[in-house]
Amino acid sequence: MDRYTVTTFNYLVASLLSLFFFLSKHFPAIHPAEAFRGFSTELPAVISGGEFSPAGSAGWALAIGLPSGILYFLGFIYLQKAIRENGVSLAGSFSKMGVLIPMLLAIFLWNELPSGVQMAGIFLALISILLTNIDLSDPSGIASGLRPVLLILFLTVGMSEFSNKVYQRYGILEMKSLFLFFVFATALLVSGWKTFRRRKSIRLSHFLTGIAVGIPNYFASFFLILSLSRLKTAIVFPVYSAGTIVLLSLAGWLFFNERLRTKERIAVGLTVTALVLVNIKS
Repeated sequence: MDRYTVTTFNYLVASLLSLFFFLSKHFPAIHPAEAFRGFSTELPAVISGGEFSPAGSAGWALAIGLPSGILYFLGFIYLQKAIRENGVSLAGSFSKMGVLIPMLLAIFLWNELPSGVQMAGIFLALISILLTNIDLSDPSGIASGLRPVLLILFLTVGMSEFSNKVYQRYGILEMKSLFLFFVFATALLVSGWKTFRRRKSIRLSHFLTGIAVGIPNYFASFFLILSLSRLKTAIVFPVYSAGTIVLLSLAGWLFFNERLRTKERIAVGLTVTALVLVNIKS
């Protein structure tokens, strides 16, 4: 299938879902000028510990959502480039290691320090990510993959994940669907433009696949923001990434008869242990 076409329909579905869930909340109508004014006047107080009004939060959703949508799209593009130039192992490693950016920034900016037991769980989750994505039989290891495309992949994925945390930190949680609408709508415009320029024929299979991808794509970001409102960033992102790897490995085994290798079985065990540890309250 044509990846750009599928991606465009994916973002279209995710945008429509975001808009639907936002409108279902029945927020009072907010004029764009009111949102901009609320955002600009309330921002200094919010950064100092205050809260946005609904109008200010709408402006905040737009201010964070637009660059985040570009980062979402760039992360997808550079993942393709990294896989083509460096293989799945290194590309996957640098993509998943992007979670270090929101983790470290949250500790630095907001002092979100996990407990000792939770830190042990985080450490196991990171080991799981590395163990699954890095080919230990390769004597050159990860050091040989320090190339510009991988660095850009690491930064774009990490910063796109961090944008979810930034919105959750200062925006109204009930308006997260509006933020996601701006994210996916921006990515849709970029992806749609790329698709239109390539002038590829659109098939029904592309449309159906886009729908199938767009629905979980929306809910992944939806529940990620929700979890960030309840748990520390340094807990959420390692579990989010390591859990993704485990689910992919299990799905491959169940649906495509792909046998788990020894290191992948170890990674599953480490991730389950990490899930237990990070949920132990200090």
